[in-house]
Amino acid sequence: MNPGMQTTHFTLAYWCVLVAALLPMVCAMLAKRGAFRGADNHDPRAWLARQSGWRARANAAQGNSFEALPFFIGAVIIAHQLGAPQAPLDGLACAFIVLRAVYIALYVGDRPTARSTVWGLAFLVNIAILLLGWR
Repeated sequence: MNPGMQTTHFTLAYWCVLVAALLPMVCAMLAKRGAFRGADNHDPRAWLARQSGWRARANAAQGNSFEALPFFIGAVIIAHQLGAPQAPLDGLACAFIVLRAVYIALYVGDRPTARSTVWGLAFLVNIAILLLGWR
């Protein structure tokens, strides 16, 4: 453990990791909302693959949310390990969550240009998290 690292509690940034891990499930629930009743739960991915419109976009947002997760988790852990200042780390982690929630809404709502912009901002925030502890 880094001698200068004083993080011994579950920080707000760590709570954001939990929220980020739940976002793909929110997308899946959106995709299935009101239409999955009676569908074959033995092969839900095949059912999702047959969807179109906002349901297909919600499913695509689920995939992208899973793709963004490892970098975010790694960035938060590395920032903590390097002794990044906690308040900016928490703020950036919260900003990432807000941006990802907006991204999902824009994806489901079929706003591709705004969605891509928000995706890029969230990616930059993630880089900032990663580099926050760099000295």
